[in-house]
Amino acid sequence: MTKELANLIDKHNRVTILISSNVKGDSIPVALGIYTLLKNSRKQVEVVNYGKSLPIQLDFLSYFSKIKKTIDYNDSLIIYCGIQNIDLLSFDLNERTIVNLEHQKNTINDVYSSYFIYKLFKEIYPISKEVATCFYTALLAETQYFTAMNVSEDTFVFASELMAYNIDAKEIVTNLKQRYSLASLRILSSTLSTLELENSGEFAFLYVSREKILESGAIMIDMLGIIEHAIALTTVKLACLFIELEDSIHVLIQSKKINISQLATTFDTHGSRYAVDFEIKNIEQESLLLKIKEEIKRIGILDA
Repeated sequence: MTKELANLIDKHNRVTILISSNVKGDSIPVALGIYTLLKNSRKQVEVVNYGKSLPIQLDFLSYFSKIKKTIDYNDSLIIYCGIQNIDLLSFDLNERTIVNLEHQKNTINDVYSSYFIYKLFKEIYPISKEVATCFYTALLAETQYFTAMNVSEDTFVFASELMAYNIDAKEIVTNLKQRYSLASLRILSSTLSTLELENSGEFAFLYVSREKILESGAIMIDMLGIIEHAIALTTVKLACLFIELEDSIHVLIQSKKINISQLATTFDTHGSRYAVDFEIKNIEQESLLLKIKEEIKRIGILDA
């Protein structure tokens, strides 16, 4: 994969990195890490966010101000990560060469996107302090500050490698943990009131309606961590969060030590063994919940 990627980048004069402001908060730091690597190597590169808003908590990262909403290059290599289905985007990418880094990562179990992509690009380009800062920020978001179920010794080895570049870990945590918006508290409050439990309290689900998002002024990163409140309940083994977007539904599913990666075959999810997410169009929320319940029962996830 590394050699193929290096050849593709060399063959193209310009590169476009596509990102989304995903609810986990890792896609923007990863994209800016890639952007910085390519920029340092004197490559023409642009980074484009297909979402409508950017999280201000990440404005300390290098080149954050360079993120834009439209693709200006008409002949660039397209690299994307953190976007489950590129067909959901409004960009015309016909006749473009497209690299889906998330697809490559999903062939390896329990490897965080930040780790996989860092290792991939490290074999091609030298790592700087600014790049390491981006990937450490992404790692914190992906691991929920090292509290996720699949955090391992390798996770801390990776974190230590990044810190060796003399990054300011305190600044990163301060920006991520002490710059919450008022909107994040509003959306948390309204979402917790939707909590429902089934299967003797083992299955929890919550809803974030489009109406509440607009009412609170929340953006995707403001919903980071909401699902943690459900999975933290004593009886809950599996939690599901539905986020109603403008023309699709974003779903996060998280478990306690139960392998839920099998859901990928039905819902085209991405994530890890214990936490997955996906986005889907043309389905009502009630129908989607029923479909998820049926798949959970068919696989026997709650029987594990």
